Amino acid sequence: MARDGLLQEYGLATSGGEAGLAAGAELSTEPLEHLVELAVKLCGVPYGVINVITAQEQRQVVAVGIEPAVCSRQESMCSKVFLSGGATIVPDASEDPRFAANPFVTGEIAAVRFYASVPLETSSGFVIGSLCVFSASPGALSPGQQDMLEILARQAVQLLELQRRTLQLNTALTEVRESNAKLAEFAGRVSHDLRGPLTTILGYVELGEDEVDRGHPAAEYLRLVSASGRRMLSMLEDVLRYSQMGGSLRRQPVSLRAVAAKVADDLGLSFGPGSVLDSEDLNLRVDAGQLCTLLQNLVANAVNYRSPARELKVRISGISNYHGATVMVADNGKGIAAKDRKRVLEPLVRLQRDGDGPGSGLGLAICRRIAEAHGGELSLKETAGGGTTAVVSLPADQ
Repeated sequence: MARDGLLQEYGLATSGGEAGLAAGAELSTEPLEHLVELAVKLCGVPYGVINVITAQEQRQVVAVGIEPAVCSRQESMCSKVFLSGGATIVPDASEDPRFAANPFVTGEIAAVRFYASVPLETSSGFVIGSLCVFSASPGALSPGQQDMLEILARQAVQLLELQRRTLQLNTALTEVRESNAKLAEFAGRVSHDLRGPLTTILGYVELGEDEVDRGHPAAEYLRLVSASGRRMLSMLEDVLRYSQMGGSLRRQPVSLRAVAAKVADDLGLSFGPGSVLDSEDLNLRVDAGQLCTLLQNLVANAVNYRSPARELKVRISGISNYHGATVMVADNGKGIAAKDRKRVLEPLVRLQRDGDGPGSGLGLAICRRIAEAHGGELSLKETAGGGTTAVVSLPADQ
């Protein structure tokens, strides 16, 4: 890869504009500035810079004692020695044949005399540029000062490598988010387009069921077609809901108990102390509709996977502090084995256990999507005494 292409991986500007990080890098130069400040103090000189050498330019990413600037590679002092493989220490640049005619020495740009430069070389052997300190009067470095300058140069390389990895991670995250958004859009469009024809088919099946005697063999075929079609319609509706969840949020003050009461009403469950579903109250600032969907899915799961050995009980509780809020939905159902708790949060994953009710495998995935859209997360753990507790952690609204 060309030199400027490699530099771009570090978020370093490669042509034109002002010195510094490339536009869009969104990373702070402050750690590098502190490092150059330390180099200047250790070497007892007034000026220090970190130079990036591109194919055509020298760019001062950070500078102490002067304003960062850009010059051509031909004018640069560091460009003459940064590939030499080691430190360059020059007591008086005006007496050194490599630099005596340089505009940074002659007074055309500056009047550098003492000059010390250490290459910024990565573990792969690529030299990004240099850590350079200098002054307008002749000088020297002790062996200890030179050692420290070389150590600081290695630290600068580590900071730039960290910046490179951060940029790579940000790029990867952006690509994943864009891919997920496109996938959700596609799933939503397909499920929406299929619902219409499937609803029409089910309508004709119902008409057929009304006209065919129950004892006729076709009646059983129509019943099977109807049952399969409704399962498919339910899955399509879940896919459509999954694609729509987690988009733009309309945050507002919401009562947890009020939303839980609505969920109980929607699912036909008794609500309150001693009932199937009960809830503490907690003031939240969330998207009310998405919170309702989240709780409805979690409670519906509790109903679907209830234990035949005991009467179903579901308890919704919550705590909050300055960090945010945590909502817990605890049931006393069959429970989920520890090895399966992360897996069932993925789309279209079902455990396929004997006695389990029907489902699309998207309920928990929708809940997870809603939690993440609010900046939080969803996890599962065992309820004391048996069952599953869904833990929804929501950060404070910014």
